[in-house]
Amino acid sequence: MIYKTYYNSPVGEILIASDGENIIGLWIEGQKYYLDKIDEKIVLKNDLKIFEKTKKWLEKYFNKEKPQISELQLAPKGNEFRQLVWKLLCEIPYGKTTTYGELAEKIARKMNKKSMSAQAIGNAVGHNPISIIIPCHRVVGKNGSLTGYAGGIDKKIELLKLEGAYSEEFFVPKDSIKK
Repeated sequence: MIYKTYYNSPVGEILIASDGENIIGLWIEGQKYYLDKIDEKIVLKNDLKIFEKTKKWLEKYFNKEKPQISELQLAPKGNEFRQLVWKLLCEIPYGKTTTYGELAEKIARKMNKKSMSAQAIGNAVGHNPISIIIPCHRVVGKNGSLTGYAGGIDKKIELLKLEGAYSEEFFVPKDSIKK
């Protein structure tokens, strides 16, 4: 059985999911891949210890207190490649960004490959089931383009600004703007 609770954040309502011990999902309302890979019954249970810890973590985060990812037990569901990418995302420091290309180079080295597609990295980053905590919002295009955030580009900008990582060099590609 999977448990859920909600947290009202500055970027919208957040759904948090747990297996009872670990966080397995955290999605901003309206996010792509909302509840992705969860096939079990989901029950509202606000009083789990892991939910209390996660809500405190989020409060610290939104108050710019820079909580450590290691404070929480995370167990995102995904294949070995995605797990590797998500682990690398956790290494991006608060207030910093990296590019899909830089992540691709790191993954290629870890997998003993000559190269890795930035698009493959983008796909894994986009399917991150634990938004904000596993900081996929810290990944940008090499030219400064703000693409690929399942929670929406507006949320990505808000999170980067909150962390002090937003740069005037960043831009939203025209094909990403909703009409």
